Amino acid sequence: MMTTTVAAPAAAAPVTEAKVRRGWTQHGMLFVAPFLLIYVAFLVWPVLLGLRMSLSSVNIAGTNNHFIGFANYGEAFSDPLMWHSLWNTVVFTVLSTIPLVLLGLVFALLVHNLRFVQWLWRLSFFGPFLLPSAVVSILWLQMIYPPGYGLINGTLGTDVPWLSDTSTAMLSMVLTTVWWTVGFNFLLYLAALQSIPQHLYEAAAIDGASAWHRLRSITLPLLGRTTALIVVLQLLASLKVFDQIYLMTAGGPENSTRSIIEYAYDMGFTGYRTGYASAVSYILFVLIVIVSLVQLRLFRKRAEVSS
Repeated sequence: MMTTTVAAPAAAAPVTEAKVRRGWTQHGMLFVAPFLLIYVAFLVWPVLLGLRMSLSSVNIAGTNNHFIGFANYGEAFSDPLMWHSLWNTVVFTVLSTIPLVLLGLVFALLVHNLRFVQWLWRLSFFGPFLLPSAVVSILWLQMIYPPGYGLINGTLGTDVPWLSDTSTAMLSMVLTTVWWTVGFNFLLYLAALQSIPQHLYEAAAIDGASAWHRLRSITLPLLGRTTALIVVLQLLASLKVFDQIYLMTAGGPENSTRSIIEYAYDMGFTGYRTGYASAVSYILFVLIVIVSLVQLRLFRKRAEVSS
């Protein structure tokens, strides 16, 4: 009697942790590949192209494209108009950042402690932030700032040319920007306030702490990270100011409100010097990076000290 021998199936190769991770990595790369392609095409490549343009004499028509090294940067640093525009940007940033942070906190504290029609207060403070810059500019140009019949002059009984006087034009831009954008900071602070555990306030009240002490010892320290975020975001936004100033004053009067981005815009699209405008833009880019790194380092040190 003949017997047949059946061969045992080969043992499957063990699945190692490294293979599992490799598989997850490959699948993950497939999922993020569309985003990476769009990111490279619309962000990385324009940044590299702009850097190359800043080292050339190219104009807006794409002609006269010659490599000139750092000549555009040297011209920018020696141009008093560039420094004046940069100074205007710094002044606007300082004047707008402080009230935007403080008012955002004050409004959030008020709404958080109100017990009636909170939705109306939230809409009132956040609503202007939803308006486009063109709408805000037209509103303030036609209704708020006009001499004689504008809301401010009509209320105060004055006839101040808010946008055509060099002593008031920048303050007018700051006032418009604060009214327009404070709602974003207000919303961030309100969300942070709602995340603070209520039992901390109850324990402090039982210990006899006043409302001021609870604010100083509980609320403000726990809002530290939110404040750091808001300050960094506000500095970046103010350094990149362009829309409302360009639409309302076009940098005037006498370049008193001309920002660095408007200066780059004028050089590129009015003076047709695309290479030079790119160099000015990269000077602003380096300034923004430096300010961001300094702010993050300062807040990190403060967090380490407090912990």
